[in-house]
Parts: sequence; C-alpha cells; structure tokens
Amino acid sequence: MSGGDGLVLGIDMGTSGARAVAMDEAGNVASSGAAKLGAFSEDHRDPIGWWKAVQAALLEALAAIDPVRVRAISIDGTSGTMLPVAADGEPLAAPLMYNDPVGDPAIVDRIAAHAPLESAAHGATSGLARLLAFQLYPGVFRVVHQADWLAGHLTGLYDVTDENNALKTGYDPVQRCWPDWLARTGARVELLPDVQPAGAPIATISPAAADAFGLPRDTVVVAGTTDGCASFLATGADGPGDGVSALGTTLTVKMLSDRPLFAPEFGLYSHRIGDMWLAGGASNTGGAVLAAHFSAERIGELSAEIDPATATGLDFYPLTRPGERFPIADPALMPRMTPRPADDAEFLKAILEGIAAVESLAYQRLASLGSPPLRTVRSVGGGAGNRAWTAIRARKLRVPFLPPRSEEAAAGTARLALSGAKQAGVL
Repeated sequence: MSGGDGLVLGIDMGTSGARAVAMDEAGNVASSGAAKLGAFSEDHRDPIGWWKAVQAALLEALAAIDPVRVRAISIDGTSGTMLPVAADGEPLAAPLMYNDPVGDPAIVDRIAAHAPLESAAHGATSGLARLLAFQLYPGVFRVVHQADWLAGHLTGLYDVTDENNALKTGYDPVQRCWPDWLARTGARVELLPDVQPAGAPIATISPAAADAFGLPRDTVVVAGTTDGCASFLATGADGPGDGVSALGTTLTVKMLSDRPLFAPEFGLYSHRIGDMWLAGGASNTGGAVLAAHFSAERIGELSAEIDPATATGLDFYPLTRPGERFPIADPALMPRMTPRPADDAEFLKAILEGIAAVESLAYQRLASLGSPPLRTVRSVGGGAGNRAWTAIRARKLRVPFLPPRSEEAAAGTARLALSGAKQAGVL
C-alpha cells in the first residue's frame, strides 16, 4: 500500500495517561486522542490500566480519520519502566516504574562491579537492576520495557525492544549489542529482548489488533523510544547542533550530535537515533527557583517591567539548595543569588539572567565533550512562554530560536513511525 494520503500513528504512554497522534507524510498532525490513566486504574503500576488508556487514546484519534489510511504505528513509554512477562505477554509481577528503586543493595553493587563507568545501567533505578530482580520469578519469558509490552499487544511479540529503552538496561549503543559484561553481573541475558533501532520496522500488526482498531492488516509496527526522546523528536529538531531547552521545574538541555557523548560525572549519556546521537543533561536550576520567590502571577507582572536588552551586571547561579548536576558536577555547589536588588523586577531579571547563563554553559559543556556547536534552539516547558526570559536567553546563546513543531511526545513517536513506514516501503 502506498500513495500520498497515508497516515501514521504515534502513541505516548506517560506517567498520568496516554496520548495518540495521527500524522501525515508532511509531518502535520491529522488528529489526536488522550486518555487519563486514572479513568481505568487507581494504580499507575497496573499494566492493564496502561493498555486501556492506550486503547482509548488510539480510538479517539482514529475516530477523526479514516483508519484505512494508516500505514504504521509506534509507541513510546517511560524510560526504565519494566515488567517480567510470560510468553503470551501476561505480567508475572507488578512493574517497577521509572523512579522505583530496586530494594536489594547487592544488585546495585553487582552492577557497579562490572558495568563500565559510562554505562547508563548504574543505580537502583536502572533497567538492569530491574532485570536482576525480576529474573527470579518462575516462568519468566522476558523482562521487557513498558513500550515493548504495549507494542506486543499490537504484534503478539513480547521479545523486541528499541535502542533507547534498552540503554538503561545495559545495551551498548556504540557496538549495537548487549555487552558481554552483563552476564558477569548474574543477569540471565536470555531474558533480554532483541533490540532494534528506534524507528525500525518490527513486524506487521497482528490480525486481532488490526480488526480491533479497524486498521489495515498490513500496518507496520515500528520500534519506539522513551518518552524523553519522543518529546525531543516532537519539536522538529533533526540535525547536528539542534538543541532543545526544557524550561520546567528544572532546566534540561538536549542536543543532536554526530558522535556519542558519555560523561558519567555529569550523568550524561547518549541515545542513538538513526545516524545521530541525542545527548543532554539536567541542571538543578530552573522554575523551582522562580517559584521559591514569586507566584506565577507576580512573575508575569514583573516580567512586563523587564528590559531584556540590558544586563543587571549581577552574576547569579540560581539554586534552591546547595548541589548541582550539570553543567557543573558539584553536590556542594552553593546558590549564588546576592546581592539582592531592592526592586523585585530587577531581582527577577537577575534570576532569569542566571538561569540563561547556566543554559549557555550547559551547551558549552556539551561542545567541550565533543558535540557540534549549538546551531539552533527550540524551547519547551512553562518558561518558554515568557517573552522577557526568551529575549535574555537569545542574547546569551546567540543562535536562532525556532518554534517547536509540537510539545506532544506522541508527535515525536509518530515521526519515528514515519521513518519506519518509509523503510518498509509503505509510504
């Protein structure tokens, strides 16, 4: 099936619910759907609730289009969320979510003894720690990631994952394999799913799933990604040097690079997406500092009084408490927010300048670690709508600021589905 009227579907399974986006070949959103997880389960660890939310979001998106036009579908999930399953996909235990630590410290020690420093598999919340905990369950067929399990409902296959979800489980994205050291941790490597590149065709949809959603039986299911990678892809960033700054409670910067970057001292590692690498880091500065001093309404009022073309001359490093992760790795780094101007607008301006300086330093840090120079910036999160802050940031970064195509992670996953559909020759 081919032609210019084809559509693809992207699904995002987030912490609070599911979203689905139908996208045309030009990258335009044709329809969307959403479902709150709480409508189906009071337990966010309930896989049946995940699937019901996905079904509801998908059906809502499909109701506004002709399902016969759909060529491919892809799903993202929360990074590191995993569960043990039987061969038919039946969960054998409650999942461990992305932020659930494994309780046995011996597991963390075993990983630390064998994993390379640059591996993302370290720590009690890593995918590998979950594998080591879940592999003890009788009858386990595979230990899979959230996105793998949901995609399995579309294909009937519960033994396939993608390179991005596999990263925290110990996958080596440079050599593109499960490394030999995994077995030395005591991991049962035969329980690991097969790994495909994000955006690669996995299989055609199962007849049962096709009929349930009214989709063509030759619809291609495409390897997905993590929710964080999907959010980046949604913005439209697609070339080396394209950066995305998330201005939320904390400041997160991500950039596409033509080479992998690994710096464990900064918690920095790289996801492989196509022929490029997505690297980034998270600072402790950001909106939480603003909220500690001003209400959202007051920030709006004061921002209107700020002249972003001039500088305060103050050198703030805004933090709510001591400690920083990136672009400076120092658990004892002290906040620097004095002297405080008597004028509230000037104080707010100094904080915004300080966060912008940290953002600039973050991109410089990526460049010092081997990334290309920053080429463009797209901004997402609550702070992106503050015009004064945007002007201050643009003055600091001195690159074009481009509007994100979307802030919906599902749109990023749909872009992977587009890639997979083209690889499979169905678009």
